[in-house]
Amino acid sequence: MPRRPPLGQHFLHAEGVADRIVEALAPDGRSVLEIGPGRGVLTGRLAARATRLVAVELDRRLAARLTAHPPSGNLIVHQGDVLSRPLAGWLDPGPGESWLLVGNLPYAITSPVLFAALEAEPSPQRAVLMMQREVAERLVAPPGSRTYGILSVLLQVQAEVELLFRVGRGAFRPPPRVESAVVRLHFLEAPRHGVGGTGGPSLHLFRQVVKAAFGQRRKMLRNSLEALPLQPGEDAGAEAEAAGIDPSRRAETLSGEEFVVLARALAPILTVR
Repeated sequence: MPRRPPLGQHFLHAEGVADRIVEALAPDGRSVLEIGPGRGVLTGRLAARATRLVAVELDRRLAARLTAHPPSGNLIVHQGDVLSRPLAGWLDPGPGESWLLVGNLPYAITSPVLFAALEAEPSPQRAVLMMQREVAERLVAPPGSRTYGILSVLLQVQAEVELLFRVGRGAFRPPPRVESAVVRLHFLEAPRHGVGGTGGPSLHLFRQVVKAAFGQRRKMLRNSLEALPLQPGEDAGAEAEAAGIDPSRRAETLSGEEFVVLARALAPILTVR
């Protein structure tokens, strides 16, 4: 039985899959942040096409190996936790400089990385990320489906989300127990439905409303929205109903646009903006 790496990594070795990921990212002439380069199957391909490549690897041995044998002079390797600072901080892009994000994400950090990408300033122009197939399917899930959730709403409002292709277990060493999939995110210059714009809810407030609504998934909106910081005496359910959102509905039935309507209606009675 092959010895498992100490951090439980599953290293991509299928060159065809690596080629498809790099083509989907289209890193030519761009600055790229790679999360978890591992043994570098993506790294060499990215370095050959990117203007600048910053790779962040948690495993000290792997980071040292990549530093000692870089595939190109435009590669900078950092050993550490990619979530220890804002994602854009690893690249420190200049004014107006766009950047790209790529990586084979371990299950444990997939959601935190996606939230970090949503909150990045500036946001990446594009991200191509490999993750567990069930998580990838959740990101593209429509309203009303069992897997539709917080990340589905937030990503679909802030980005174009594409599930590009599935990746079998045999593409990794050692093989994981689950299938993977590759997702591409094209981040929008401005969120959909007026979020963050004139007359729309702020992005921060919108996120708070979505997270509260899904915080107790089985509850109706009138109950789950009580978790929000309401001003004294205010009723979130009544405000939702006045805006045309039935407060007896559950979060997974609301579209992104309906969440924007809800956030706009709740803005005057919340203590957060």
